[in-house]
Amino acid sequence: MQSCLICDDHALMRDALATAIAARWPNARIALADSFDTAWQSAATDTPDLCLVDLIMPGAAPLAGVTRLMQIASDARTIVVTGTHDDNLLLDLLDAGVHGFLQKTSSSAVFIAAIGLVMAGGRYLPPRVAELAIAPATTVPEADPGIRPPTDRQRQVLTLIAKGQSNKEIARQLGVSPATIKTHVASAIAAVGAANRTEAAIRARELRLI
Repeated sequence: MQSCLICDDHALMRDALATAIAARWPNARIALADSFDTAWQSAATDTPDLCLVDLIMPGAAPLAGVTRLMQIASDARTIVVTGTHDDNLLLDLLDAGVHGFLQKTSSSAVFIAAIGLVMAGGRYLPPRVAELAIAPATTVPEADPGIRPPTDRQRQVLTLIAKGQSNKEIARQLGVSPATIKTHVASAIAAVGAANRTEAAIRARELRLI
């Protein structure tokens, strides 16, 4: 890691995260932000490799604030550090492409392990979010007769969605452009009658398509 942006409106939390990052990655540049506005500005100038971001900060609603940060720091890995237990919000953030979630009560060892996993290309999800996103159903529902069976490509995309991969990661793995994969993802979601990525992953597992 060369650069890390830490975003939290509590100075104590910012300092604790900065200390943990500096101890594990002593050569990394560390930038601090206490609001979404300053986070966006810093992301635009510092090009971080990793963003650790709180959800409740001045400047924007949680989903809008994090989404814009990821758009600005498009090459960074983003981990939400939060105390919220709002499943719907966490799933919306997962749909938006967040790479991990950490509870503020997690130990420093968990923080470092999670960051290492995310920086290596993986995702770190709390058990509840992972359970909601990809848990298989105990029974197989009947397919909607108005929905055509997914194509081989759509099944492939659904499999990668269920693994928690973002559009950029799926495009890279399949060797196509992000614009093309955006179309594939939309068609795959529609193919199983879902409204979003998380619902598509659940639906695909329920139908035993993946």
